[in-house]
Amino acid sequence: MRVLLFNGSLDRREGATSEKISKYFEEIFLAEGLSVDVFRVTDSGVPLFDATLNKVPNAVDRMNIMFRETTLQVWLTPLYHGGMTGVMKNCLDWLECSAKMPSPYLTGKLIGLVCWADGVQAMQGINGMDDVAKALRGWTLPYSLPMQRKQLLTVEGELTLEYKERIDKMVRLLLCSPFYKKS
Repeated sequence: MRVLLFNGSLDRREGATSEKISKYFEEIFLAEGLSVDVFRVTDSGVPLFDATLNKVPNAVDRMNIMFRETTLQVWLTPLYHGGMTGVMKNCLDWLECSAKMPSPYLTGKLIGLVCWADGVQAMQGINGMDDVAKALRGWTLPYSLPMQRKQLLTVEGELTLEYKERIDKMVRLLLCSPFYKKS
C-alpha cells in the first residue's frame, strides 16, 4: 500500500516546519511497512491550471498518477490568507484531467488534513482543504490537525511530544479505516 504526503508549503528549506512534519509522518508510515511518496509543490513543476491546453503537461500527468495510485493521503499546508497555499490549490485543480476516467478525481481516497498557523486560525486551512477534497470525491478523516506554530516546535526546533502524539493518532486512524487493507 502506498501513502501520499502532499506538502503544499512554499518553504524549500531543509529545516522548514513542513519538512519536519512531513518527515515525521514518513517515518511513522515506513515503520508500519507502507511505501510513502512525498509530493512537494515546490519541486513539482506543475504549471498554472489551464483547461484550454491541447496536451496535459508531463508534470501534471506524473502528479495525477501519483495521487490516483495511493489510497491514503495526508495533505499539509501552512495557513495562507485564510486557506491552503494557492500553489497547492492549483495542483488540486489539475486533477480535473481525470474527470472522464471511470473513477475520477480522488474517488475512494482517504485524506488526513494538517494545517499550521502563527495564530489560532489553522482550522480555516483545514476547512478549505476539506471542501476541496470532498468536491474531488475524496473522504476526509474526521480527525484533523490544526497546529499552532508556537506550540508545534521545541526550543531546539523539533516537533513537540504533544504534536507527535497527535500525528501518531492520525496515522493510527488512517490505518484502522476500512480504506486501508493490509496485504
